[in-house]
Amino acid sequence: MARTLTSPTSAPRSARAVWLERLDDFRREYLWAYVFIAPVMILLTIFLFYPLVHAFIISFQNLTIAKDQTVQWVGFRNYADVFSDPVWRRALVNTAIYSVVTVVMSVVISLGLAWLIFPLNNASQSFFKAAYYLPSHIGGIMVALVWYWMFDPSSGLLNYLIGLLGFAPSYWIKDPNTTLGVSHALGAMMLIPILGGHGGGVILYLAAMGNIPKTLYEAADIDAASAWSKLRRITWPLLRPTTLYVVITGTIASFQVFELVYLLTRGGPNLGTMTLVYQIYVVAFERYSFGLASAQAFILGAVIVILSLVQFRFMSYDVEY
Repeated sequence: MARTLTSPTSAPRSARAVWLERLDDFRREYLWAYVFIAPVMILLTIFLFYPLVHAFIISFQNLTIAKDQTVQWVGFRNYADVFSDPVWRRALVNTAIYSVVTVVMSVVISLGLAWLIFPLNNASQSFFKAAYYLPSHIGGIMVALVWYWMFDPSSGLLNYLIGLLGFAPSYWIKDPNTTLGVSHALGAMMLIPILGGHGGGVILYLAAMGNIPKTLYEAADIDAASAWSKLRRITWPLLRPTTLYVVITGTIASFQVFELVYLLTRGGPNLGTMTLVYQIYVVAFERYSFGLASAQAFILGAVIVILSLVQFRFMSYDVEY
């Protein structure tokens, strides 16, 4: 009778052996990757994540600078005080008006400039790209100081120019008057981003226009479409993803405007140029009410996130160029 030979089965490995094998695989595959990103993660933890968590905790406290300072938990009272503060509500309205006007004008001007530059040859395009983009790297403080001189009621450049046209001089950023609830000083301050700072948008729109298939324009030429029709029915719809990016980044930047207000108006006259970030600065570093300022900062962050999500919801597009 023949005997059947079977190979002996290997003994099951212990949990320790399996864990050590996985640890060795991780070391060989991912160790150096984590070593290289560790310095960045440490810096982000120290200077971003920890301050965010600490500020969130402070927003539930009545924290001020005092010799006998004790931590007093107030719950959501700081958040309730934010919405009941008339200065905060005025700052919210001013910031919303500033954001809507400057972002819309930025999209219109950036798209218009890109549309005019795009038909030019490569050398001319490069010249205008540099001409519009390089000034955007000038610091906000330098820009504010230049415009402060231009807005000067007695010797400023703007009053000199309108004087040549026969108009009376204006107080510009010091004008306390309002029109339809909008301060004239706020309108003057909005001239700064409207008349400059479109370099990034121009670069983005030019890059997106270069990726649109030329066959679409050739088909439009066969149908004898005008330049305006091609812009309205081909270029503009296919640039929606780029417009979405320009709108979202512009909204985020406009809701955080600070240097212009701090250096030009300090929120005046009569709170006409008070913005959300400057109001947070006043509460934190002039009144030293850090708990309330932290609550205001997180509410501002929530407003920006909600606005970005709404914009993405209604302006997103499947086709990208």
